[in-house]
Amino acid sequence: MKQSVLVIGLGRFGTAAVRELMLLGHEVLAIDHDESRVNDLAPDVTHAVQLDASDADALKAVGAGEFQHAIVGISGAAEPSIFATMALKQLGVGNVVAKAGTTLHGSILERVGADRVVYPEREMGARVAHLFAFPDVTDYIDVAPGFGIVMLRPPAPFIGRTIGELDLSRRHQLSPIGLRRGGKVTVNPHRDERLTEGDQLILIGRDAGIEALDR
Repeated sequence: MKQSVLVIGLGRFGTAAVRELMLLGHEVLAIDHDESRVNDLAPDVTHAVQLDASDADALKAVGAGEFQHAIVGISGAAEPSIFATMALKQLGVGNVVAKAGTTLHGSILERVGADRVVYPEREMGARVAHLFAFPDVTDYIDVAPGFGIVMLRPPAPFIGRTIGELDLSRRHQLSPIGLRRGGKVTVNPHRDERLTEGDQLILIGRDAGIEALDR
């Protein structure tokens, strides 16, 4: 469903969010205090405005209160992101996702009304650590401490065997939830599906189970 989304802060995080939202077909109002950033992104976004997002009156003037969704991706100092988040909630924005750099920053954002706080640097660090630790893993999403979703290249002993024969749920507490083969993704692949060279298997389970696969 097409949504209208307000994105504040056009650093790397905010710009990436804007571009992905546009690719998904949403309408986006992009805001930053830096005019050069606004001008750089303006041709690629529905609307782009240069203003101080910590100023509630300025946000109200551009219709921020009419948006149901907003992303606060301000980088650097925590104070502007806190004031921007607070202003958006006071204007009636229903869903505000805010980026935090530290646990304290995130805690304050939650207290002033952020509906969700994300820690992109921390999350990316965890993903890179898992990619480094387990050579067959091509992507990792942290679900809870010691528990995640992984996409991996099946190790050589897996090739030619079916998912049922591998019995990953019993042996390693890893549940197959997807299989990518070329451009096609199969959700909940059948136990009779035989793995081939070039496949990518998507599993959910404990990190200890992933480590056991690597051994």
